[in-house]
Amino acid sequence: MHLLHVIDTFSPVAGGPPEAVRQLIRADLKRGGQVEVVCLDKPGEPFLSDIPCPVHALGQSSLGRYAFSPRLWYWLHENACRFDGIILNGIWTFPGVALWAATRGEGTPYGVFTHGALDPWFNRKYPLKHLKKLLYWPVQYAVLRDAAAVFFTAGAERDLAKSSFWPNDWNSVIVPYGIIDSGESEKDSARQIEAFYRRIPQLHGRRYLLFLARIHEKKGCDLLLEAFAQLAASTPDVDLVMAGPDQMGMQAGLIRQAEQHGIAARVHWPGLLSGEVKWGALRACDAFVLPSHQENFGISAVEALSVGRPVLISNQVNIWPEIESCGVGLVEEDSLEGTRRLLRRWFELSPAGRDAMAARARPCFTAHYTMNRAVEAVNEVFVSLLHLARRDSVPRQADGQSSRPVEHIS
Repeated sequence: MHLLHVIDTFSPVAGGPPEAVRQLIRADLKRGGQVEVVCLDKPGEPFLSDIPCPVHALGQSSLGRYAFSPRLWYWLHENACRFDGIILNGIWTFPGVALWAATRGEGTPYGVFTHGALDPWFNRKYPLKHLKKLLYWPVQYAVLRDAAAVFFTAGAERDLAKSSFWPNDWNSVIVPYGIIDSGESEKDSARQIEAFYRRIPQLHGRRYLLFLARIHEKKGCDLLLEAFAQLAASTPDVDLVMAGPDQMGMQAGLIRQAEQHGIAARVHWPGLLSGEVKWGALRACDAFVLPSHQENFGISAVEALSVGRPVLISNQVNIWPEIESCGVGLVEEDSLEGTRRLLRRWFELSPAGRDAMAARARPCFTAHYTMNRAVEAVNEVFVSLLHLARRDSVPRQADGQSSRPVEHIS
């Protein structure tokens, strides 16, 4: 299959979707697929250099977050016919409209990853934005309705999406999402851990919990910091690492909060972590923690599992049933009390209990969260449509039988 991914930006500051697309591309190429990407990043951006396929970077739009781009409109109209299928990553922006318009007459099928953007949590949290979305819904709905598939990473995400807006008639397909198994050697692992300790040398020899996500209210950053502050005196040997880009300007207030609680020296803010430093942070942590209010998948949680680390998450991270059933982490509500209970349960585990949970983490990852399964599911949608199109293109005789010569197989 020759597939195209459409995404507005690959910047790591944008959170999980850019990394998810990178993972899909690499997994597809490993299977022998042919992949291209079109995005609205500026050509030559450093974060585009590691994408191992042709990247058509058209430059940023002039309308900010809506990502309006006449260049993308014309590019898709000229190039959509080259592909067996197109995958749109993200909704509520102009690229979806451009793709819908470009494929209507052409017939090239497309699928949509909503990346959690249809979760009703956003409607409750941002009522004014919800009103704007209601006005835009007739346009957005057409993009979803006419897609060959709307991809969801879990049944919970699919079901929640149906409750956000009406009408909501589209073809839902659950994709068993994941990441590529890095499979580094012990030597590679040691190098990654050392790279992380060079970033935060004061953590050498100390236990720490790792929050690895955007500093954003959706992620429950304030809940985590407050819960840690309330339990810090009882666990003097554990620090907290809050790693991620500060998207909303929350970090300054959280730092003041830590200072007021007298734990500033035990809370570390390294910013965005990537490459070996990120993997070192994951490998060396006591556990990964994410008390998020909304998470369609939680790619960093799965990255933690892949290197054998337990995960402490809220029940709003949609992979929580597997985490709980596999015994590779702890799950609580996305409230202050729930987050405090989450940390307390972890701190009260014996070293043997923590080690047993860690030992189950990687087997859980290999059983549920390798990206190959996701690529197979996505490709199957387009392969089925391609076979259907070929069948329908066979001329038929008056009696309804195919006029194609019968092939005899001996």
